[in-house]
Amino acid sequence: MNLILFGPPGAGKGTQGQLLAEKHGLKKISTGDLLREAVREGTPLGLEAKRFMDAGELVPDSVILGLVREYLGQDDGAGFLLDGFPRTIPQAEGLDRMLTELRQPINAVLVLDVDDESLVKRLSGRRSCPNCGAVYNVYFDAPKQEGVCDRCGGRLVQRVDDDPATVRRRLQVYRDQTAPLIEYYQRGAATPVYTLDGDRPIDQVQAEIEGVLHL
Repeated sequence: MNLILFGPPGAGKGTQGQLLAEKHGLKKISTGDLLREAVREGTPLGLEAKRFMDAGELVPDSVILGLVREYLGQDDGAGFLLDGFPRTIPQAEGLDRMLTELRQPINAVLVLDVDDESLVKRLSGRRSCPNCGAVYNVYFDAPKQEGVCDRCGGRLVQRVDDDPATVRRRLQVYRDQTAPLIEYYQRGAATPVYTLDGDRPIDQVQAEIEGVLHL
């Protein structure tokens, strides 16, 4: 089973992907993780990527796809789950060509859908404690005393990119980038696309994913 999982920031994509990977023995592939590991280990592709990163430029699709190919080339019979990749139509086209060569087609595309207002609350409501790492949400799981950690009494902080205006910009970027990708896969009859309501408890979303995939 080879899957692509899409979802806006805050939709629970990371949680659902990790559950699927652990329960069904899938390799969870984050291109960001592959990139950081390749740079850290100084592999040929990692060194090439580092040149672009050091120059403040985007790492080319050819390098990203090369990292994915290297990883999938370690064929151990396990399926894989691509977490938030591809991000553009050219990346999707390159991925299709590569997977055809490797004879590892995508079996399904999963899209976690949550409306923007719910996502703004999920993300902009987050508060964390720098001292002990506890995380709260002022809308759903507020601390007993506003701005104070229940666990250690530390002062809670909000991440800069969790500001409501910033969250809305991040969501708009996701919608703009991902909508064409969903249409791309919907046009390809060989790959079913399942859009799932992500605004539910984790176990309910996971159960529906397993249902549509017949796991």
